[in-house]
Amino acid sequence: MDTIASLFSFITTPVSWVIVQFHSVYGKIFGPDTGWAWGLSIVSLVILIRICLIPLFVKQIKATRAMQTLQPEMKKIQERYKNDKQRQSEEMMKLYKESGTNPLSSCLPILAQSPFFFALYHVLNGIATGKTIGVIDDQLLASARQAHIFGAPLAAKFTDSADKVAALGATITDVRVVTAIMIVLMSGSQFYTQRQLMTKNVDTTVKTPFMQQQKMLMYVFPVMFAVFGINFPVGVLVYWLTTNVWTMGQQMYVIRNNPTPGSKAQAAYLERLQKHVTHHGKTRSRRDRVIVKAIVAKGRDRNEFERKFINGLTKAGLVAQPDGVVMKSDSATVVETEDGTTTTAPAAPKRQQPKRQSKSQRQSSVTAGGAKPVDESGPKTSLSKSDEPQDAKPAAAGGQPGTGTRSKAQSGQRKGPQRPKSPSKK
Repeated sequence: MDTIASLFSFITTPVSWVIVQFHSVYGKIFGPDTGWAWGLSIVSLVILIRICLIPLFVKQIKATRAMQTLQPEMKKIQERYKNDKQRQSEEMMKLYKESGTNPLSSCLPILAQSPFFFALYHVLNGIATGKTIGVIDDQLLASARQAHIFGAPLAAKFTDSADKVAALGATITDVRVVTAIMIVLMSGSQFYTQRQLMTKNVDTTVKTPFMQQQKMLMYVFPVMFAVFGINFPVGVLVYWLTTNVWTMGQQMYVIRNNPTPGSKAQAAYLERLQKHVTHHGKTRSRRDRVIVKAIVAKGRDRNEFERKFINGLTKAGLVAQPDGVVMKSDSATVVETEDGTTTTAPAAPKRQQPKRQSKSQRQSSVTAGGAKPVDESGPKTSLSKSDEPQDAKPAAAGGQPGTGTRSKAQSGQRKGPQRPKSPSKK
């Protein structure tokens, strides 16, 4: 460990300086020799480091989603070149280069924290052995050795002997109880963080070996934290527990507000967004418009949850525009183009059906308006009744059609004109 600590000695001084600055602030509130002053100094160091690592965390999210997108293509390459590992590796690197994805980007936050972790470990190890390090002088060293967190010294470990713990002014029981609880909390927070990532923020439509690897890491990482945790000082356990809690909260925020497409988290997010948009009749924030714009731009490539979201807006009388704005469709009709995008078109005017009047209403309107005189000189139509009765022409037996009367068909004969019978040859 001395060799590793010497490699990170260039960052030991800045880390010790930050801890001392926070200690000077908290020491005025809780007292300079208390565990609260030194413990909160370590917690504040973690928060400061994690705030600086937020850009790397964003890159980690993008890299993880890009890797999930490439999983089907990676699986095809593995099956195609399963007997040629070199060609398989070349095709993988080619795929990463074409997509602009770096597999190591998902590990950036952990790799960036490693120097601070080893520097803090070196500082706490110096406190345990009574050696000044960085900007921590003899006075601060004596203060740090007196600081206890729930009865356990900052520099004490679970594996320390009773004599070494007694030299720090504590008992072996207090040290082991406190460190055991912190190790359990540290492993539990790591497990829950990985579990919520696998159960809520993974595309369930794609089954790849990557998902199996993530499930395996969900159980491996907590065990590793538990094994290595018994060799960590209490101050380092405070550091690692704080960073795990920060990661868990940060990931919960990302899963809720920026979920992976096709995941259960996206289904819950789009359901909340649909209720919000339906209630207000529009998208109220820029982030909502960006989400709706991305869904509309996908067209026919939308997943099940995105199609359900668009259909829900349509049933509510709303339509999503290509710019992400949602508007009412009272005077517009939703038109879906060939590429799956939706636009609005003016609705056709409704036909006005005339109201049906009763016989008494029609007679009253005629009486009120007066009867219109009929021009006797003009031709009489079939709708006007003649005053003179028409002479009925008697229907001749076997009358011809077109004479104004229609004779009844005799039994055995069909109606209409009859075909003349050909003369019989005798």
